[in-house]
Amino acid sequence: MLIQYIAQYLEYLQAERGLAQNTIDAYRRDLTNFCDFLYKLASIDDFENIVRNHINYYIKDLHDKNYTPTSVTRKIAAIRGWFRWLSANGIIKNDPSLGVELPKLTKKLPKVMSVTEIETILKNHLTDIESAVLELLYGAGLRVSELVNLELNNVELSARYVRCIGKGSKERIIPIGEKAVKSLKTYLKKRELLIKKFKTDTKKLFLKENGKTVTRQDVYVFIRKQGELLKKHISPHTLRHSFATHMLENGADLRVVQELLGHSDVSTTQLYTHVSKKRLKEVYFSINK
Repeated sequence: MLIQYIAQYLEYLQAERGLAQNTIDAYRRDLTNFCDFLYKLASIDDFENIVRNHINYYIKDLHDKNYTPTSVTRKIAAIRGWFRWLSANGIIKNDPSLGVELPKLTKKLPKVMSVTEIETILKNHLTDIESAVLELLYGAGLRVSELVNLELNNVELSARYVRCIGKGSKERIIPIGEKAVKSLKTYLKKRELLIKKFKTDTKKLFLKENGKTVTRQDVYVFIRKQGELLKKHISPHTLRHSFATHMLENGADLRVVQELLGHSDVSTTQLYTHVSKKRLKEVYFSINK
């Protein structure tokens, strides 16, 4: 009985809220695990028998299994969202998740790269596609999911912008610089050859040498290898963090950076102002030892 309402809730999140597939999959795992826990705990398979203590027991179990506060927070958020939906649709009378608190998270400053490190990567022997990928991750601050989902018509080289679909299916237009335009022009010539060679009609922008579309994992592997050359652990998101930080360091308005990143809340973007201040102190004290 519980499982069927998970499926309906996920359909709602995808159709009405426009959540990304990765988020939907995470919610499915979290809610399924919660229901499995309830059944093992007290053979619970309907909503009438669920009370707040059951959720508390589940949270304790997560802590006992050494889940990180971030993971616990996401799992609780999934449960709370599900019960709110169940209540709003009249499926349950009482919401047992009311009053369940989320763990307090300490906001860690995101790791960023220096401009010199970015330039070092760009000077490496990159392929046409690697150069274009790097220019969009750093030069446009795209999320890796946004990058791999770009289609050919999302890029306007003459007007110098890319159009992407971010979280919540929100569209945003991001200007790109001359280097990114140049890299994309070079890559698009290679893409045309791949289209002809493999006789594919895919609309996806980025294709691998075998004609298949580039995946998130492909991008992670590429960026990780570049980091290894710098003896530094980096991910595609590190480049996005670096884009935002460097923009603010060079005088960009906070609201503009918020729009470029696609943040719904400016407080998320404000985190980068703290990074800028921290970096400024590090540079100052390295000079004035």
